[in-house]
Amino acid sequence: MRDLARLPTPGARPDKFETDRRTAARVAPGDYAASGYDRGHLAPNYAIATRYGATAQRETFLMSNITPQLHALNAGLWQELEQKIATSYPARYAEVWVITGPLFGATPKKLRGGVAVPEAFFLIVIDEHEGKLRTLAFILPQEAPPDADPERYLTRIDEIQRRTGLDFLGELDDGAEQPVEAQRAAQLW
Repeated sequence: MRDLARLPTPGARPDKFETDRRTAARVAPGDYAASGYDRGHLAPNYAIATRYGATAQRETFLMSNITPQLHALNAGLWQELEQKIATSYPARYAEVWVITGPLFGATPKKLRGGVAVPEAFFLIVIDEHEGKLRTLAFILPQEAPPDADPERYLTRIDEIQRRTGLDFLGELDDGAEQPVEAQRAAQLW
């Protein structure tokens, strides 16, 4: 298990977002101005800062890591799960893997600059426990109440795959992959 006392202390939170010049989209921080949406992190600032240091932390403020989130979700349930995963899980498990992303409807609303607004977000947490994979999978709608019970939004990985068209555990052989993706966790770990 990683020694949490040896993790880097996060640097000061960056004070601005920046366009990621490596991307074709070139989303600008101003594209969110007066939109009613927060600039929501997919890879969370705090978790990246405490595990990988200040340079990686600054990269979480590139617009390629940002997506429109309603403030109630960004400062509520999304933040609660980010904090639990970043602080509680590393202390209890050797390591966890986290996959996040947006879920779009058929005709998403667009912000200035053409930024599509997701109708929901997915969050997948994977841990190896007693030689087997176990997972938590969530679909969190934009309108999730800030004080909602996260267990209400538990789902199966194969539901997220159906909605995104992505195959998250494709490196596993089918005999191992299918049962893991079809299982819905009964509760948070």
